[in-house]
Amino acid sequence: MRPFVESSDVLSDSDGLRERAERDGYLFFRGLVDPNDVRAVRQGFVDIIARHGWLDAGTEPDELISTQPARIEGMEEFGPVLLAFQSMESFHALAHSPGIVDALGLLFGESVLVHPRNIGRIMFPTTPTTPPHQDYVHIQGTPDVWTAWVPLGAVPVELGGLAVLAGTHREGVYPVQRMTGAGGIGVVTDALEAEHEWVTDDFETGDVLLFHSQTIHRSLPNTTGNRMRLSVDYRYQGVSQPVTEGSLLPHFNRFGWDTVYQGWTSTQYQYYWREMPLNVVPFERGAVRLREEGAKEPVRPGY
Repeated sequence: MRPFVESSDVLSDSDGLRERAERDGYLFFRGLVDPNDVRAVRQGFVDIIARHGWLDAGTEPDELISTQPARIEGMEEFGPVLLAFQSMESFHALAHSPGIVDALGLLFGESVLVHPRNIGRIMFPTTPTTPPHQDYVHIQGTPDVWTAWVPLGAVPVELGGLAVLAGTHREGVYPVQRMTGAGGIGVVTDALEAEHEWVTDDFETGDVLLFHSQTIHRSLPNTTGNRMRLSVDYRYQGVSQPVTEGSLLPHFNRFGWDTVYQGWTSTQYQYYWREMPLNVVPFERGAVRLREEGAKEPVRPGY
């Protein structure tokens, strides 16, 4: 894989940002968010998983050694951890980092809606890798939703960071098939790799990867053997664009916002979207097309 194209050179240039985004389907920035804010969120996550016994005794905070069985989203024992980090005010505040919001405001050419449905990723060394997929099938609304992938600490390639298949956002939404890993479905990319190239990089604290909802991306295998990887996913769109109700609910919707907000010291990031003139549209349950079993070539997008 080749490294990401770093886009700090067009960070304040709306035309340059749009040209880069249209060409590649992603934007990568070194140090776009305050590393101290990232470290604060990381420490909150570390405290939670340590309290639940998911780390080996004596592990250093920077290493996060775990030889425990992998806990995966959806497992019963993941529920209390999910509620704990979803209730962290700092976790939600990080989504509103000026570096991210300002860059996307230039890209969108309008005010930015920060989706409140924020996602935390706690990946054990043996957690199945996330398969190649497009976020749009899980989000819908407008295709022009952008995800910010923010590692909570340094993530070298061997720790299992993120890779994107550059330029795949221009070809619509691909059919999917059942695959293991987060989301449970993915896109077969064998034929696409003749036209598009996988790109990735080592991440440092404060780095941010932004990508379009139709850009195919996947996680890389964690080859360290014993270190956990922590990251967060935040999503953004222009405020005038359609948004589904699910994007305005807590991740997994297992508990309400009133539960999430208990104990917060500020109301700044509570229910802020209710003051925005949003166009809320239904989520289309039948919109995902399954790839025919045994097909060797991907079916070109039809919607």
